[in-house]
Amino acid sequence: MNTALPPTALPPTALPESHTVPATFVPAPAADPLHAVKEVAQKIKQDLRMGREHQQGRINWITTIAMGAFHVGAVAALFFFSWTNLAAFLIMYFFAINVGIGMAYHRLLTHRGYRVPKPLEYFLTACGCLALEGGPIFWVATHRVHHQNSDHEGDPHTPHDGTWWAHAGWILSGRALHSETALLGRYAPDLTRDRVHVWLSKYHYLPLVATGVLQLAIGALLSPAHPVVGAIGMVLWGTFLRVTLGLHATWLVNSATHLWGDRRFETKDDSRNNWWVALLTGGEGWHNNHHAHPVSARHGLVWYEFDINYYGIWVMEKLGLARKVQTAKFDPANPKPAGAYMD
Repeated sequence: MNTALPPTALPPTALPESHTVPATFVPAPAADPLHAVKEVAQKIKQDLRMGREHQQGRINWITTIAMGAFHVGAVAALFFFSWTNLAAFLIMYFFAINVGIGMAYHRLLTHRGYRVPKPLEYFLTACGCLALEGGPIFWVATHRVHHQNSDHEGDPHTPHDGTWWAHAGWILSGRALHSETALLGRYAPDLTRDRVHVWLSKYHYLPLVATGVLQLAIGALLSPAHPVVGAIGMVLWGTFLRVTLGLHATWLVNSATHLWGDRRFETKDDSRNNWWVALLTGGEGWHNNHHAHPVSARHGLVWYEFDINYYGIWVMEKLGLARKVQTAKFDPANPKPAGAYMD
């Protein structure tokens, strides 16, 4: 414990000349709690540096090589077409992109637009791991940072840093954060407190590996005359081609929907509603709607805005599996971004 002594307790010779004790003691001002909070918030931003200016031109070679390998596999898949392989592609795409990314990672975990029982939440999250977009904690934290700084400094993937950067450059550059649970947890504390989500984040590649092995086995069984060709063909379509196209579909939400499309709401970013990105992603392309009402589980806000991800949530609600489903309310004559207008 440090005890402050009055100036008279020390002779002038006890301190160097440059440290002469003043004749009067002025107590330090009391700490400002608001200032302390601001300092902590700034420290978090410094620790979780995102955006092109913080990457210093570095390339994440592990991610880059992995992405390159999947693109090579996607091209190779074109030489193994069959209706069975196409069916494997469509089934896996639905579970990875629609169920896993749109319904689970995005609308359930990131924004809590609805609730489901924990076992179902874990299954939906495991489907998200099939997309090769990282574990739930990494995905959720990165997306929450995006909403906090959308199209401003610190946005991980704004087109202001370049169209290619917003699309794929941001994931190929800089520091890999997938395993840094403590740092990412500052933006996803609800997930870091859950041991299952922590485990899924650490071993996010396991569902993809497991389904890949399953595809090899099924492909071989369905092609008894040429089991090796059947196995390779199915895993190329069900994993490599499917993952590659799914990645680009998700990345188009980061790039295209901040560049091209219509704006129903005047938000503080450049988000837009893009119909063809919505078709590829099951409704994630209604991005201006989403940025105006981020908690809404429904992104397609009018009848012609196709939103298969919301339809899945609606079905779960009717079956009693989903509850507290949030849907945005707005005045068509005067649409305004207002998260308070929720059911």
